[in-house]
Amino acid sequence: MGHRLLQFNQACDLLYRQSVQGKQPAWIASLLDRGKPDHVVALGRDEAFKGQTAAVIRPDLILTEEGFSICELDQIPGGIGLTAWLNQTYSSLGFDVLGGPDGMIDGFASILPDGEIVVSEEALTYRPEMEWLSRRLSQRRGENLWSVSDASPRESWSGNVYRFFEMFDLENVPCAGGLLRDAAASKVTITPPPKAQLEEKLWMGLFWMPTLRDFWLRQLGERGVEALRKWFPYTWILDPSPLPPNAVYPRLEIQDWKELAGFSQKERDLIVKISGFDGRAWGARGVRLGSDLSAKEWAEAIESALKEFPHHPHILQVFWHSVLADQSYYGEEGSLTTMKGKARLSPYFFVAGNKATLGGVLATVCPADKKILHGMSVAVMTPVVAAAMPA
Repeated sequence: MGHRLLQFNQACDLLYRQSVQGKQPAWIASLLDRGKPDHVVALGRDEAFKGQTAAVIRPDLILTEEGFSICELDQIPGGIGLTAWLNQTYSSLGFDVLGGPDGMIDGFASILPDGEIVVSEEALTYRPEMEWLSRRLSQRRGENLWSVSDASPRESWSGNVYRFFEMFDLENVPCAGGLLRDAAASKVTITPPPKAQLEEKLWMGLFWMPTLRDFWLRQLGERGVEALRKWFPYTWILDPSPLPPNAVYPRLEIQDWKELAGFSQKERDLIVKISGFDGRAWGARGVRLGSDLSAKEWAEAIESALKEFPHHPHILQVFWHSVLADQSYYGEEGSLTTMKGKARLSPYFFVAGNKATLGGVLATVCPADKKILHGMSVAVMTPVVAAAMPA
C-alpha cells in the first residue's frame, strides 16, 4: 500500500504540473487552485519544489467486509510521536507490533537526519508528542539534533524543517512567510513541500474520472490502478456545472446533483466532504453522512456544497461500513473491559530514497454506534500487532 500511495502522490504532482504547462487540460489545475490566494498557488508551482511530495504518508483505513477502504489520505498527519511511544511501550511488554519498537523513529530519521519541527497554534495539541519524538531522535545520536519550535517569526532559516502546519492556516503562522521564502530560495529544506494542491481530497474524484483513466494507467500501471480502485471509495466532485441532456453522473444515474435530495435513506449511504484549504477539512468538521441526516438536512448539505464550489469544492463519496470487532481496554477504575467497536487503522509510511517504508500502525477503536470514525471524544488508541500475544 505504501508503494502504491507514493506512486499516486507522485502522479498527482505530475498531473497538476502538466496541467499548468498545457500538457493536460487546464481545468485540472484551475479546479485544484480554487479558493487559494495567488501567493499559495505560486508556492505550489515554484520550481524549487518540483517533483517533491509528502515524506510521510498516512492513509486512514476502515476495515470493511470487502477489505480496506481509504477514507482519508493525510499529508500532514498527527500521531507520529504517539504511535512511536505506543510501539516502544507495547514492544517492551512483549507485543510484536507492526514496525517494531523503533520503526516510527527510524522512519522519521530517514526523511530528515536533523532539524526543527515547526508546530503551529492550530496544531498545538500535537506539540507534546512531537517534543517526545524530538528527544528520542536526539538521544539516539547523543546530540541535540532535533528541536520543536513554535510559529514565531524569525529573520532567516537554514537546515531542515518538518512543517507541522496546514497551508490554509498561513495567516495564523507568523513564521510561514520567512520560512517558505527561504525554502523557495533553497536556504532551508522543508517537508512536506508547500503544495496546497496536493492536500486536496479532490484527487480521489480525479482518480475515478473516466477522462483521466489513460493518465493513471500510464503512471500507475494496471496493477496500481486496480489496487487503488479496491481502496478508494468511488468519488464524485460536486461541480454544479450543468450536464448535456443525454449525460448522467456515473453510478448515480442522475443528471442534476439536486436529484440527490430525493434519494431514500438507504440510497443516501453517501458522504459529503469539503475537499481542502479550509479549517473544516480535517477532523471530520466538514463531513456529512447522508443516511445519518433527515431528508431536509441532506438536501441542505448538497445545496451548501454546490454553492461553495467556486471557492471551496466538495466531494461526494460512497460510504463503506466498518466491521465490528471486540477491543479490550482498562477502564477508569483499572478493571479490564471489552467493548464492541469499529476500528480506524492509520499506517505511517516514511518516504526516503523513493521508497515508502512502514513505521507503525495506529488503531483507533470507536464505540459501535459511531458512524464517522473521526472527531469522537471516546475511543481506544492502540498499536497494531503482527500476531496475538501467546496465552
